Amino acid sequence: MSNIKSIIELQRTYFNSGKTLEVDNRINNLKKLKSAIVNNEELILKALKQDLGKSYAEGYMAEVGMVLDELTFAIKRLKSWAKPKKVRTSMANIPSKNILYREPYGVTLIVSPWNYPFQLTMAPLVGAIAGGNTAIIKPSRKSRYTTEAMTKLIEETFEPGFVKVVNAGAGSNEAMLKEKFDYIFFTGSVRVGKLVMEAASKHLTEVTLELGGKSPCIIDEDTNMDITAKRLTWGKFLNVGQTCVAPDYVLVHESRKAELIEGLKKYIKAFYGEDLKNSPDYGRIIDEGAFDRLVSYIDEDKVKIGGDFDRAQRYIAPTVMDNVDFNHRVMAEEIFGPILPIITYSDLDQVIEVINSRPKPLALYFFSNNRRNIDKIISRTSSGGVCINDTILHVASSNLTFGGVGESGMGQYHGVASFNTFTHEKSIVDKGFALDVPLRYPPFGNKLKIFKRIFK
Repeated sequence: MSNIKSIIELQRTYFNSGKTLEVDNRINNLKKLKSAIVNNEELILKALKQDLGKSYAEGYMAEVGMVLDELTFAIKRLKSWAKPKKVRTSMANIPSKNILYREPYGVTLIVSPWNYPFQLTMAPLVGAIAGGNTAIIKPSRKSRYTTEAMTKLIEETFEPGFVKVVNAGAGSNEAMLKEKFDYIFFTGSVRVGKLVMEAASKHLTEVTLELGGKSPCIIDEDTNMDITAKRLTWGKFLNVGQTCVAPDYVLVHESRKAELIEGLKKYIKAFYGEDLKNSPDYGRIIDEGAFDRLVSYIDEDKVKIGGDFDRAQRYIAPTVMDNVDFNHRVMAEEIFGPILPIITYSDLDQVIEVINSRPKPLALYFFSNNRRNIDKIISRTSSGGVCINDTILHVASSNLTFGGVGESGMGQYHGVASFNTFTHEKSIVDKGFALDVPLRYPPFGNKLKIFKRIFK
C-alpha cells in the first residue's frame, strides 16, 4: 500500500484538470466501460464460475446483465440528470436566478465485496463516472479470479489517473482508509462498515454504506403457497444464499407451515435436480472459513430438508430447519448461506412487534393476498426495501433506489440515485447589478413590519 498516496495524488491531478467534468466525456467513458464489459464477457463469467461456482446464466443474469442495464440507463439519461435545474426564486432573493447544480465530489473510493464481486463493483462505478469523479476500486481478495478479470478490464479501458483497481493484501483496507478521499462507497458487513465510517469521520468524508442484516420473509395465512414456495426457493438459494438481500429466515403462519416445507422440497428438486452436488446451477461457498461458520449453524435435530455438506468442494445443500426460535444460534447474525430457518406465528401484529424490536433489515419480504395486511406490513415496519409476493427483484430495477436504513446501511444507488450519490447538489443564487433593493440594508428603522409581511 506504499503507493496509495501516489495513486490518490495522480487521480486528484487528473480530476483537477477538468477532464471528468464535460457530460459528453462522461457518456463516452460509460460507453467505453460498456464495450469493455461486452468484449470481456467470457472472461468475467468464467471468473465468477471459478470464485463462486456460478453458472454462466446466473452470472449474466445477476451480475453482468444488471451492470449493462445500469450503463444503458445512465447513458440515455445522463444529460438530463446533469442539467442545472432552475427553481423558483424566493421573495428574499428577488431579482435573481436560483439554480440547483450537481457537482462531482472528486477522488472517490469504491470498496466492494466478494459475493457479487462484479456487479457490486461496477454498479457503483457507473455512478462515479456519471457523476464526473475519478475512482479507486478496492475489490475483495476472496473473489480473486473476478478481481483479476476486473483489473484487466479497467487497465485496458481507462488511465490510472481516472479509474484504478488496487488489489492489495491483508490490512490494505485499513491502510487505505487512513488516506483522505472525497467520497467513499462501501459494500460489505456491518462490522467493517462501522470501521469505514469511523475512518471517514476523521476526514469528514461522506460515505454510502451498503450493508445487510437478517432480512425476514413473512408468509401470511392467505397466500398462494405454491408460487410463494417457488419464489422463496429461488431468492434464498440464488448464489447459494450468499446475497445481502436473501431471505434470511421465514415467519410463516402456523396453519401453512407444512405446505411451505413441502413446497420448498418440490422446488429445490425442480431447480437443482436429485443430485444437487453436481447440479450445474448450484454454486459454492466462497471459502473454508465461511463454510465452517455455516456448518456450525446446522442443527441436525431441526433439519427438514438438506443438511449435508462437503468441505472439500465447499458444498452445502439447500437446508431448511424447522422449529427454530430467536434464541437459536442461527438467528444471532446474518446467515449469508443456504440455510433457511422457519419460525411459526399466529398473530401478524406480534410479527410486526418482533421485527420492529430487531435491527432494521436491508430487505423485507411479505407473501399475501390480503391487501389490508400488505398495507399494514409496509406502513408499520422499516427496512431498506420491500418485496411483496416475490424476493430479490426490487434490487433489479434502475427505476428503483436501493439502499439500507439503520444498521442495514445508509445512502442509495441504482439509476438516478447513483448519479445523485456521487454528486453534491450545490445551490446557486445568480444576481445581476441592474437592481439593488435597499430593504435589507441598515438602517432598518420601521422595516420590521415589512419583514413580517415577507417572511410568513
